[in-house]
Amino acid sequence: MTDAPLLDRAPGGPCAYVTLVTNADYLPGAVALVNSLRRTGTTADVVVLHTGGVDPAALAPLAERGARLAVCGLLPTSEEFNLAHSRRAQHTRAPFTKGEKPAFHTPLDNFAKLRLWQLPYERVVFLDADIIVLRSIDRLFDYPEFSAAPNVYESVADFRRLNSGVFAARPSGATFAAMLARLDTPGAFWKRTDQTFLEAFFPDWQGLPVYDNLLQYVWFNLPELWDWTLARVIHFQYEKPWDPANPKRGQLAPLIALWQAFHDDVALPELPEPCTSS
Repeated sequence: MTDAPLLDRAPGGPCAYVTLVTNADYLPGAVALVNSLRRTGTTADVVVLHTGGVDPAALAPLAERGARLAVCGLLPTSEEFNLAHSRRAQHTRAPFTKGEKPAFHTPLDNFAKLRLWQLPYERVVFLDADIIVLRSIDRLFDYPEFSAAPNVYESVADFRRLNSGVFAARPSGATFAAMLARLDTPGAFWKRTDQTFLEAFFPDWQGLPVYDNLLQYVWFNLPELWDWTLARVIHFQYEKPWDPANPKRGQLAPLIALWQAFHDDVALPELPEPCTSS
């Protein structure tokens, strides 16, 4: 399927925040994200790409919060590509050794976020559904394509790699077509799916401040980097705050409590200082 995502209503303006929900297990995250964006007072559209794998009734809470729903298909990739990026194959060939992905993580689905280049907007900011926004990030719409924050969660050496949980882009059918041509070639394997692909496709990517995509592991790995006065986005990049099987629930308890308050749309808890040991 190469058709553009179908929005449930016309765009409200030239800019949009976009997230992706490919299965019902990501709905709690999307609810918290939409609530957090609404609290910032942004007037930009909030668009939820979904691939038809979620019951329409289950998506209703997102629409009730003002999100525009956009149904889209997974990318038209080859069987070889799909097998190479299945959960079993991807986790075997490039295992996650620093953290644990939840059981509902489906690597192949990640590539569907490329559909945002087909959306009818001039400027978009993509946000993974496991993110909360603490204060306005509307200024990111003015950043050039392609801008993303570094993948910092263990050491400052990570500044050389991007994290695709937050990025600024310019929708374009020509760009989308070029992506499809580059993505699925014989023997293609993108170690960290869309993240590795986007880093290769945009080798001159511009860096956003780390505080526009503050990864949760900074909380205990690099506490000296954590600064509540600067933090604008918190990204729960491995274990999810709504997952009852989260093995780092104790270490990340203050961040999970903050996420829960956004999800429930209640008063936010006091913000503690980060811990200094794992």
